[in-house]
Amino acid sequence: MSKNWTRSTREWINRTIPMEHLLPDTMPKYVHSYVYLFGILTLAAFVWLIITGCVLVIFGPDWWHVSPVGHFFNSMHFWSVQAFFFFMVLHLWAQYLMSAWRGGRHFTWIGGWLLFLVSILGAFTGYLSQNNFDSQWIAVQGKDAINSTGLGGFANLLNFGQMYGLHIFLIPLAIFVLIAVHLFLVRKHGVVEPLPLREEEAD
Repeated sequence: MSKNWTRSTREWINRTIPMEHLLPDTMPKYVHSYVYLFGILTLAAFVWLIITGCVLVIFGPDWWHVSPVGHFFNSMHFWSVQAFFFFMVLHLWAQYLMSAWRGGRHFTWIGGWLLFLVSILGAFTGYLSQNNFDSQWIAVQGKDAINSTGLGGFANLLNFGQMYGLHIFLIPLAIFVLIAVHLFLVRKHGVVEPLPLREEEAD
């Protein structure tokens, strides 16, 4: 029987990430440790960040600056950012101390760091998109720094439309793709196991 592209694709998926890895029904005992919760807490904070961000986008800056309900959703969006970075930093430190790049997981580790850096850019454009005095002051100060790098022709921090577009579409899309790739690699290689005890500690 000759092969076609659908069969080849299915066989490649089965070889690359078997279903027992994609949707496992059992997990190693060490996964019950609190250290392994930081990643899923980061993901939960990101979901809440997207939900509150969508509400703010629908009603616009006038609403979140004037309406009490707008203030409430703006605050939830702000604290979602804090939770997102808090759990992400804990997750990064925990994985660093566990040498999470072991066992062919180096791309998972690199992708996590890339996700962290892109998230910082998202937080910065979000700060500039607040459209208040603080954000305008930071934009004026940051403009000179951007110009000194030669990127001033591509990114104008004083352009609210550009910063707002980056914050609500392009950067979240990039974060979403990076998270999807990160989760795919985690499922493919499995969660990293704890470091083995040294002989004197094992005794």
